[in-house]
Amino acid sequence: MNRNDFAKLLTAFLTEYLPLTKNVSKNTISSYCDSFRLFLLYLRDVENTPPERIAMKNINSLSVSGFLLWLEQNRGCAISTRNQRLAAIHAFARYCQFECPQHLEQLQKIIQIPFKKTKKPTVSYLSPKTTKLLLEQPDSRTQSGRRDLTILSLMYDTGARVQELVDLRVRDVHFADVAYVTLAGKGRKSRNIPLLSQTTALLKQYLEEHRLSSPAKLDYPLFVNRQQSKLTRSGIAYILKKHADAIREVTNEIPEKVTPHIMRHTKAMHLAEANINPIYIRDILGHADLSTISVYVNSSMKMKKEALDKTAIIMQATSEEPPDWATDASTIEWLKNYGKNVM
Repeated sequence: MNRNDFAKLLTAFLTEYLPLTKNVSKNTISSYCDSFRLFLLYLRDVENTPPERIAMKNINSLSVSGFLLWLEQNRGCAISTRNQRLAAIHAFARYCQFECPQHLEQLQKIIQIPFKKTKKPTVSYLSPKTTKLLLEQPDSRTQSGRRDLTILSLMYDTGARVQELVDLRVRDVHFADVAYVTLAGKGRKSRNIPLLSQTTALLKQYLEEHRLSSPAKLDYPLFVNRQQSKLTRSGIAYILKKHADAIREVTNEIPEKVTPHIMRHTKAMHLAEANINPIYIRDILGHADLSTISVYVNSSMKMKKEALDKTAIIMQATSEEPPDWATDASTIEWLKNYGKNVM
């Protein structure tokens, strides 16, 4: 392939392979674009290779390793960000293995570059009491307050990702015998989440108040701002932060920073502490496998305490004191005989 082989491969990877073959989300493609934009900056500014002169021969384990080091040392990126950029390059290298097998060896060396280990962060979440306080903050006497209450209730009720809330359309709300919403998750996989009666009532009121009940408006965004434009991720984050800040004076149990993802953790933790089947928690949150759920079970102090309490009950049920092996003649004799046998 000629000097333009990298440009052609990268373009096909981002515009054809990822969206059409792999069916990945727009957010993932955007993240990959950011990764390669930074990689091109590194090649230009550090390795003195302008974008128009980059060829596949320039894409090797040395250039990628130098790029990762540059991210950490020059740009101050966290290890998690470094790993995210590496994941994008790994995906591109795997794609290129089949498109340009003549570069197979250097591509496999790139794929073998390991991710750095990171400390697993503790899971931040709100207690049931704090969650209740948060949901009591929006002023239901105003239209914006009723909208905020509907958003916060739906966020907690479904454990939705913030992007899933942003992407909701009117047609995604269903008032059947059991009301539910359809969320479009990662990999464009949709799932149906049943709603509690309180959230159902709020949504019905919201749709009526904003005149969204008409069949002609099924494809309208569910949540809008004052300009009637679709709410953004930052818009929902602002609404949550505003009401979280309002309860800081009455509780010290609230994390320093409350994000939409903390609300997702909150729902997961409350489900785990209620001993809900992990399979249901996985399906509600839209995770791919059960291993992801273990973080909520492992992080719950309540569940750990209950487990210890169960062992305490077992100990209390034992009427006799456990024997002291050091003064038990039969045990000492057994140890002496065992020692002789293994000599």
